[in-house]
This record gives sequence, structure tokens and C-alpha cells, in this order.
Amino acid sequence: MLDGLFLSMPPRILGGWGCRRELAPLLRRLGHRQSLIVTDRFFSTETPLVEELQSQLRENGIESLTFDGGIPDPTVDACMQAQAFVESRGWTHRIDHVIALGGGSNIDLAKVLSLTLKFGGKPQDYVGEDRMPGMPLPLVALPTTAGTGSEITGGAILVDQASATKVAVMGNDLRPRIAVIDPELTISCPPKVTADAGLDALTHAIESYMTLDGVEFDRGGDPDPVYTGRNALTRLFAADAISLCFRHLPSAYASGDDRTAREGMAAGSLYAALSYGSAGLNAVHALAYALAGLTHHTHGSTNAVYLPYVMDALMEARRGDLAVIGKLAGATGENESALAREAVIRTRDLVARVGIPTTLQGFGVKESDLPALTRNGLGVSRLTKAFPIQPPDEVYQRIVVNAYHGILEAES
Repeated sequence: MLDGLFLSMPPRILGGWGCRRELAPLLRRLGHRQSLIVTDRFFSTETPLVEELQSQLRENGIESLTFDGGIPDPTVDACMQAQAFVESRGWTHRIDHVIALGGGSNIDLAKVLSLTLKFGGKPQDYVGEDRMPGMPLPLVALPTTAGTGSEITGGAILVDQASATKVAVMGNDLRPRIAVIDPELTISCPPKVTADAGLDALTHAIESYMTLDGVEFDRGGDPDPVYTGRNALTRLFAADAISLCFRHLPSAYASGDDRTAREGMAAGSLYAALSYGSAGLNAVHALAYALAGLTHHTHGSTNAVYLPYVMDALMEARRGDLAVIGKLAGATGENESALAREAVIRTRDLVARVGIPTTLQGFGVKESDLPALTRNGLGVSRLTKAFPIQPPDEVYQRIVVNAYHGILEAES
């Protein structure tokens, strides 16, 4: 039951409708007095959330400085601009914690800032796994979407414009010290963002549920690895997340003010992150990174289009797991093969139901692009090594071709 177990998560997780109001008193109790708030212009100008947070901090004796230059897919330059902003205000050595308010992009930006503001240097100095010279500034994450899981994980993704690639900063100490899961914050999400983030959460749950076992995962001799393969605990979290996403995403997408649906998706996203934040991911994300690099479509949508085809390719290797997923998705019966096929089909149908294309052609991909998509997906070695089928080359190629043509063997 405990073989291969290695679990890392934030030491404090607050959850529940309106729970963000508990944050400032907690920060005061922990001795924090100067806060950098990292957010974007939408939250600072179109919602009362930033002003509300500033007021609550002030009432608890905490000064704050707000940087609202967050952008989708944060860049190395955006991080440098934030550093320059803090320096221009004379706050570089005053800040004792960082608060991220927004989606995964704002949280990732804040993660890297928690390093550069404490230790100096450029974001590129910290790219890779465990390149940190010590503990970064304490980070608090208030996600406003239900999907990315960045409020739990030990990784941050930035775009390096110089190389036109996404780079990762990784380490368990990069995980937020406090994660605030307040479903009320997700009410502002429009349907497209709700779908994108929600399918990202479902991908995290399904991918980590079926990833390489912890006892087989190559930790590379690292005594404090970020990702370690699946184990009994991660699978418990993932299973609950799968059920919650299938049950609540359609309603959250169709009716954004549905409190039950928003709460269900917030819980689903959290549980998925608690699973993949230690178990890790594999082929879906590897191939999605390549697709996003080619088409510049959103992270959640590029995951979603590949998810059913990767599940389909794992039919033999993970049939029992797929059968469980089929039941979690609402299928009935006891025939393992039929339930496994239902898992694949119901996943594809959910992707379509929330308005995301179910083939690569729907993303504008040409058939001549397929070899590069396969090659670049295989090139994400930290994910490819965790795929349950090794070597993965032929399987990746089949996934990409089937995703282009819309072929699911589960339907044959």
C-alpha cells in the first residue's frame, strides 16, 4: 500500500466559499507584515478583489504593494518587469511574503518572483529542477480558476522569448505555503475559461491516475523529487477528482453562477493537483506542449484534444484503470472492456460538450505538421519517461495520427 510513496504539498490549505477572508488573520498570526500582491489588470480594475484583499491585509497590520502586470503565459520579460517595479518602489528587501491572485499564469509568475526577489538574478538562473539556493519567499496562492493546480504544485512555467520556448522552474520548496481554494473567486470565469481550466483539471486527474507506478519511476537519485509516479494516495485524490469533473464541469460551463458546480470543480481541481503534484504527468502534456507551440492555443484545450486519444492508446496497458474511470464518468455495468471503452468515449464527448475541438484538424493542424508534433512531444523527456508504455515512439506517433483524423479504437 505504501510502496513508492512520496507526497509533497502545501503545509496549509484553506477551502470553502468565501474562505479568502480567513487569509489576512492567518498571515498576521504567522508573523508576516509586508506583502507583494501579484495579479493582473482585470482583477485590479474590473473586480473589487484586489481592493478587498488590500483592505483585509491593512486591517491586520500588513502593508502591501500590488503588481498588476500579470499576463497569460507569463514571460521572462514580465518577471523582469515585476522585479524592476518592486525595486523602483524600494520594496525589494521589505517583502516577507508574496500573494498571487488569479489564474495559473499569475501564480507561476509569483512563484518565480519569490525566488528572484529573494536571491536576485534572472529567471533563467533557476530553470530546471532544484536550482534554488535556498527557501524562496513564502508564497500564498488564491486561484481564480478551477483547473491549473499551480496553487499546489512545485513547478512554474515561463515563456523564454529569446528561445521561443517554455521553460520550467521546479522544486518542492516552490510550492505555495498557503493555498486558498475559494470557489467564489471562480464565479468571474467566462464559459471558455471554465471549460479550458476544467479540462486541464480532468487531464491532471486521469493522467496521474494512469501514470507510471512510483516503484518504477526513475527519481534520478534525487532525495527530494518533485514528481515520483503514482501511489495509493495520489490515486485516491485522482479518482475523486475524475468523478467531480465529470459531474460538475457541464453545469459550471453552462451556468457560471451555479454554486454547487463551482464548488465541485474547485474541489476537483484541488484533488487533481494533489494527485499530479506528486505523481506527475506524461504523454498528454508532452504532446500538448508541442501543439501549443505550433498553434498558440490554450494549455487546457491542447490537453483536452489529446486526452481521449492517449487513453485509447493505453487500452491494453491500463484497461482496469480505464474501467474504473468509466464508472467514475457515469457508465454502468461490470464488463471491464466495455467500461474502459466508455471512459474514452465519454471523455471525448465531454470535450466536445464544452466547445473544444476533438481533432487536431480543429486546431488548424496540417497533416504535414504531424511528424514535428510527434518529435517535439517525445522531446519533453521529463514527461515522456513516465509514460506507461516504453519505448513510447510508435505509440506517440499513433496518438498524433489518430487525434488528427478523429479515430478512436474504442469505437471500433
